[in-house]
Amino acid sequence: MQFYIYDFSEFARRPQDFRFNDKGAFKPYPYLDAYFKGANNWPLLIFADGDVAGFALVNQHSNLTGGFVERAMAEFFVARPFRRHGVATTAFHRVLELHPGRWEVAVALQNTPARNFWPRAIAGAANVSDIEEVEGDGQHWLGPVWLFQAS
Repeated sequence: MQFYIYDFSEFARRPQDFRFNDKGAFKPYPYLDAYFKGANNWPLLIFADGDVAGFALVNQHSNLTGGFVERAMAEFFVARPFRRHGVATTAFHRVLELHPGRWEVAVALQNTPARNFWPRAIAGAANVSDIEEVEGDGQHWLGPVWLFQAS
């Protein structure tokens, strides 16, 4: 998670949220415990060639309304050594197979690499239909949100 936070800090609208503590680490991800304790949260590890390559955190929080959606990609991370080899796309497609339903994938406006990745990954999934891209309302989310059905 520290590597994810570090990578994401590049896109921070509020840099003060990404300061090191006295141990040289970022603040812990505040919602991580909920993925291991609560229902309707799914923490998933991504493997490549038998090694942990990243993670996906799936929940039911809608970034469009602040309410609920059947499935939402809360966080998605593939470590740098595994990027540009299809690991992220393959992992995402596997997540959709494991968790079919109505999905939202929201991307921070400043995160250009993710804004390039997600439309291709979503459109390339064999089990996806009814793809729609909308803009966040600026209150619940600032950036694009992809809505689609995964069967």
